[in-house]
Amino acid sequence: MQPGVKRDYQSPLRTSQAEETRRTIVSAALRLFVADGYGATTIDAVASAAGVSRKTVFTAVGGKVELLKTALDWAVAGDDRQVAVADRPRMRAVLDLCDPTQLLVAWAQLMVEFDERVAGAFRALEVAAETDDDARRLLEESQQQRLDGAREVVKRLARLGALTNAMSRADAADVVWLAADPVLFDRLVRTRGWSVESFGTWLGQTLTTQLLA
Repeated sequence: MQPGVKRDYQSPLRTSQAEETRRTIVSAALRLFVADGYGATTIDAVASAAGVSRKTVFTAVGGKVELLKTALDWAVAGDDRQVAVADRPRMRAVLDLCDPTQLLVAWAQLMVEFDERVAGAFRALEVAAETDDDARRLLEESQQQRLDGAREVVKRLARLGALTNAMSRADAADVVWLAADPVLFDRLVRTRGWSVESFGTWLGQTLTTQLLA
């Protein structure tokens, strides 16, 4: 290496430490968003809860909306890997099922797993979206992603010739979109006291009744 030429190198240890710091920050932010709400959660509070500086929060993740978006993404996926939920093996395996009833029941169970992880953060996002433009845009993006996923489910059912003729494909996608809404889980499980198992069973049965011929 020539004298005076800076070597662009980052050790695996340093990379691992940076990733662990990011996980710690996002986890702390998620806890605070759920407990205190978006408005009351400050960058300083996140930094304190994570045991890092304010600057580190911004450097590792970003501002409040980036913190909430990252927390939601990781909660839905269950980890911090940069792989979209739609491309993950479990989701692909569900959509590859050939029995429509099995497909919807398995998909409903996946949604319940997502809901358990994300419902609290999504509740904070909905409240924040009423007064914060960045949060509102994040909510709209999340809703669109959920609609895209719902359309994939309906498309697969249509290919199987399993969709009911009682509603249009657009309406069927809206039903699936609603079924995947964490607010539905939150209302019945947290507010009304349903068990997670009861909710999952009901969701699968409702989808098969509404969507299948």
